[in-house]
Amino acid sequence: MIDQLKQSKNRPRIDFKLVSGILGGLIFFLGFALLLPFLIALIYNEPSWEAFLITATGSMAAGSALYFIYRPVEELRMREAFLIVTLTWFIGSLIGALPFTLSGTLESYTDAVFETMSGLSTTGATILGGETPAGIINPAIEDLDNSLLFWRSLAHWLGGMGIIVLTLALLPLLGIGGMELFRAEYSGSTSDKLTPRIRETALLLWTVYLGMTAIQFLLLWLHPAMDWFDAINHAFSTLATGGFSNLNDSVGGFDSVYIDVVITIFMFLAGINFAMHFRLFTGDLKSFLGNREIRFYTLLTALFIVGVSGGLWLIDHYSFGDALRYGSFQVLAILTTTGFGTDDYALWMPFTSFLLFLLFFTGGCAGSTGGGIKMIRLLIIAKNVGREFKQIIHPHAVLPVRVGNRVIDSGILKTILGFFVVYFLIFLAGALIMSFMGYDFMSAMGASIACLGNIGPAWGDFGPTDEYAHVPILGKWVLLILMMIGRLELFTVLVIFTPWFWKN
Repeated sequence: MIDQLKQSKNRPRIDFKLVSGILGGLIFFLGFALLLPFLIALIYNEPSWEAFLITATGSMAAGSALYFIYRPVEELRMREAFLIVTLTWFIGSLIGALPFTLSGTLESYTDAVFETMSGLSTTGATILGGETPAGIINPAIEDLDNSLLFWRSLAHWLGGMGIIVLTLALLPLLGIGGMELFRAEYSGSTSDKLTPRIRETALLLWTVYLGMTAIQFLLLWLHPAMDWFDAINHAFSTLATGGFSNLNDSVGGFDSVYIDVVITIFMFLAGINFAMHFRLFTGDLKSFLGNREIRFYTLLTALFIVGVSGGLWLIDHYSFGDALRYGSFQVLAILTTTGFGTDDYALWMPFTSFLLFLLFFTGGCAGSTGGGIKMIRLLIIAKNVGREFKQIIHPHAVLPVRVGNRVIDSGILKTILGFFVVYFLIFLAGALIMSFMGYDFMSAMGASIACLGNIGPAWGDFGPTDEYAHVPILGKWVLLILMMIGRLELFTVLVIFTPWFWKN
């Protein structure tokens, strides 16, 4: 015990060897994942197989070398954990961009990194089909090799569940010991730790994720408009709440009510805490139905479906069936930050457009693959506002903020309030930078919140039928950094830029 204490004191404040070793393992895993699109390229006899093989073997060689040279033997600490997560998404995007450039599909490496970060962060913003400021015309989505289309969707799928596993391990490091913050952020309950060990919990969540992906794949494949390749790509993108499609017109290109309904249902399911899905699949219906965050999420979804569909029917003069079909699909696509499209909401009347715009500031449940602010935070803030009104009437009463039977600790409440402030400051900074580059008010605001919230399509020059190719290089790096910050829950990335992170 004494030797362990001495060894701990002798460790540097940040063990870069430990960081390098773990990053090596993650880079190796990324290289291994790149073998899947390599196989797709071989199946379809596409020349991009060489780009995937070079990237995959290079990543596995570099990753294994780092891992064995700096094999992790010490316990991972808070600073190293934050650094590893941020570098994983950033380096993963740098590596994952190589097949796009090595295959000659994209001339601009910045565009390739943007597309890959958009995939890994489950944002779904694309530069395909547009012209860059340098006059380079990027290929349309349907002009890409199938292997590259598969890689875009696979990046979604890996990034979507990857963030749950990583935040499962990191949330307790955000200032509150044990599983306390995970419980508060992920469900508001006291029993969301599925098993005593995080490794076992992560395995169970991956099992649920894989199972739901397989079910949606089979349901989509049943429709004659989709072959197996269409089905697997859209299943990956839906469960990850990413939004990449292998059609230029997104899901709307299939023009199928059945496909719209299946994807709408699975977008809703993907926006729910996956720990709650596990409880539901194991027969614990009471926990699932009694979860306050799921109730709030369902209520908000229903209200906006009624509002948007009603607006499309009564104001935009859609038929009742079309209004419900397109309204419910688009509400779930934005609320869960998936970003799929079946209709151009930029052409809707102001009432319905404004309702949809409000959803850009929501997000799925914590513990889901959805990005954004998250439902549990919105619920706790709403509860806190209600408490403040009661406090005015009863100034001497002790009125705790409750979610169900759980009293929200003041420390957690301060963290959530701080998150809101930082979130909107970053959003405004992103919008300011985009406006400085010459974009109009709605375009600048839309691009900033769509990337920070991991939604993808936005407003103005970045609407559901547009792309991000025309953004200057600096703007693309700003937006892809916003994607990463938003995906990794803000503080995970921002903390490494504070002086306190590097000091004892």
